[in-house]
Amino acid sequence: MKYSSIDNNLFISNRKNFCNHLKTNSLAIFQANDEYPRSGDQTHTFKQSADLFYLSGIDQEQTILLLFPDCPNPLYREVLFLRQTNEQIAVWEGHKYTIDEARKSSGINNIFWIDEFWNILPSIIHYATTIYLNTNENDRYDHQVGYRDLRFILDLKQRYPLHQYERSALIMRDLRPVKSNVEIELTSKACNITKDAFVRVLKFVKPGVNEYEIEAEIIHEFIRQGATGHGYNPIIASGVNANILHYTDNNQICKDGDVILFDFGAEYANYNADMSRSVPVNGKFTPRQKSVYNAVLKVMNEAKKMLVAGTIWNEYHEEVGKVMESELIGLGLLDKHDVSKQNPAMPLYKKYFMHGTSHHLGLDVHDFASRYKPFEAGNILTCEPGIYIQQEGLGIRLENDILITADGNIDLMANIPIEADEIESIMNS
Repeated sequence: MKYSSIDNNLFISNRKNFCNHLKTNSLAIFQANDEYPRSGDQTHTFKQSADLFYLSGIDQEQTILLLFPDCPNPLYREVLFLRQTNEQIAVWEGHKYTIDEARKSSGINNIFWIDEFWNILPSIIHYATTIYLNTNENDRYDHQVGYRDLRFILDLKQRYPLHQYERSALIMRDLRPVKSNVEIELTSKACNITKDAFVRVLKFVKPGVNEYEIEAEIIHEFIRQGATGHGYNPIIASGVNANILHYTDNNQICKDGDVILFDFGAEYANYNADMSRSVPVNGKFTPRQKSVYNAVLKVMNEAKKMLVAGTIWNEYHEEVGKVMESELIGLGLLDKHDVSKQNPAMPLYKKYFMHGTSHHLGLDVHDFASRYKPFEAGNILTCEPGIYIQQEGLGIRLENDILITADGNIDLMANIPIEADEIESIMNS
């Protein structure tokens, strides 16, 4: 791993919190993510299951975590199964966890090679009443491709059909959104790396550069500082491309007079940053561009005030919509009389601001959390309003990552340039 080691007390605490939510005499099993084929004999870069990492800190393929707090044999109350290395694996793939290294990373004492899993599980599973299994229950995810958890569930239920089965995701959905101090520090590290990449880009951008050249500057800074890489596919959208919300081609020339919309964030120790900025290619906003920019910034600043403990997701987005509506009227994009007669279920501002303002952030960029639970202290949410004007070839989005605390909120990206004048000053320095 490129990142520094993480204090295993984080994972010890996470496991304790998870086990406190289990029914009596329950066993929980978590699987590592698949190694997905890319082509031929190649695989995509491995990305660990967020839930397994959250509970173990183990960042390696072919890993299984077994938790059985009430197991009559103390040896198997908390067990980690790892892929056993050999000389061939060491030559072709490099270093894998030793048992001692895994103990140090996870805080789990009882560690076996993965080949022992099906020898050990039958010896203890009959003493459990309930088995907790995990699947991807992020409500942004629509299952299309089979994965390791699903295959394991089918296998286990065929072997042990009379056990009671429960969903671990219901517990994880409540635990993961509330970040510990260590998780906040890791997210802040990702944000700071993202800041440095953005400042680097501001000094690089000029008319005639390609979007992919800017992308190269970003990943250079990420890797230079020990980030794993991009938290998600970066968006470098100049001119009309900024009106494509998930534009990732990044293959056009940046033209004099256009604005570039950036949306990128570093991943550090599996924790993610998520930032959006919009900058003038030539280092100077036109009056119209600056007016739209400042309108988005005003909406963002008002939205940030609403990100406090107790805020309800839907109510928050409705209130942000009202602020956006006012700004769009001021820009001449909406007519206040039309707005007064609009269908509340289909507000007119959605023509220019069609996405949500915030999402939870953590081990997943769109982190696992409930849309129906009030915001809590410890939540980290993005704040990302935007205005997209296709007829003007202009798209502006601004986004920072906000930590909610008991005393209000903290902008984890407050040190990243965002005022239009500051952006222009850096670009022309």
